[in-house]
Amino acid sequence: MSTDFNWWLLVVGVVVGGALTWLVLADSRRREDELAEEELTAEAGWIARILNDPAMDTDQVDRVLRAHRRYLGFTPPDTLVDPASLEALEQRHEASGDPGAAEDGGVGGDPGTLAGEEPGSAAQRGARS
Repeated sequence: MSTDFNWWLLVVGVVVGGALTWLVLADSRRREDELAEEELTAEAGWIARILNDPAMDTDQVDRVLRAHRRYLGFTPPDTLVDPASLEALEQRHEASGDPGAAEDGGVGGDPGTLAGEEPGSAAQRGARS
């Protein structure tokens, strides 16, 4: 009886140990917010070298990485907007003389709200899509 119990404990121990190991190692990738400012500059230099494009220097890549970091800090949008329709919407607001469109690039305070829309209309727009 004791031998059967020992085998059972061994099997349970191996399964639990494997599960704990998987939990510890499963999500070991680094995240954007774990990068220091110095490392961001070094990453920009590495990307510029890897791309091997004379038009892309370290400063341009650094600006793109910093813009990407700011973008990740925004709340997720309610809907995704086609850039062509966003440009057409911005042009309509510029033609109508809407001062809000020129000040903030056509996007209201809420990232999901387009310029000139009432708050909450982004949710209605998402429901129609």
